[in-house]
Amino acid sequence: MTRAKIRLFVEQPLGQGQGIALSQAHAHYLANVLRKGAGTQIALFNSRDGEWLAEITEIGRRGALALCLGQAAPQRMPPDLWLIFAPIKKARTDFIVEKAAELGAARILPVQTQFTNSERIRQDRLQAHVIEAAEQCGGTYVPEVAELKPLARVLQDWPDGRALIWADESLAEEVKPQALPPAPAAILIGPEGGFSPAERARLRAMSGVHSISLGPRILRADTAAIAALTLWQAQQGDWL
Repeated sequence: MTRAKIRLFVEQPLGQGQGIALSQAHAHYLANVLRKGAGTQIALFNSRDGEWLAEITEIGRRGALALCLGQAAPQRMPPDLWLIFAPIKKARTDFIVEKAAELGAARILPVQTQFTNSERIRQDRLQAHVIEAAEQCGGTYVPEVAELKPLARVLQDWPDGRALIWADESLAEEVKPQALPPAPAAILIGPEGGFSPAERARLRAMSGVHSISLGPRILRADTAAIAALTLWQAQQGDWL
């Protein structure tokens, strides 16, 4: 089955002969941005049913209709890896969630630490960035961007059996091979100011926490997130 270049995320179930109502935003993008009309073939995915080749049958200002022709790719789930990070400046936070989706994070959890500069996030806007990243990178899964929570609450409710990989900037001088734990796991990236002494003590006291170095230089938070995800994917993820 041919894979179309135009890819859209939808919420509806996908299947052979299934008619799909596309949103007004989708219709605007197809008709006014891409200059596409009825008869255009597109790819649809919903994080459950794989990727489906579909054809636009109707398009207007208020929405569009598409018909599923056949499955172009099976559903591919990412490894059970979470990214936990403290929000930073708006554009760099957007960058983190976009790249996390591209790199195969299954869930993205913003947290508020004692030194976090941002006190709130636009969860809906970040989720939209994640959807766009999944559409562009060819994935069939869109990770959830969770609501902003205090780090202390996330650690208090930490699930049994999930390893926590802490990118500890104090280990920058320790450059040596590191064996990372397999899924289920999570990567924790701190804020621009680092973790407070109390937070560091809390992390060190927890079982299942693996402190790692990301090399001989202290990285910016957005760079650290990408570096840590890359290291884990290369060792334990679906890049193997």
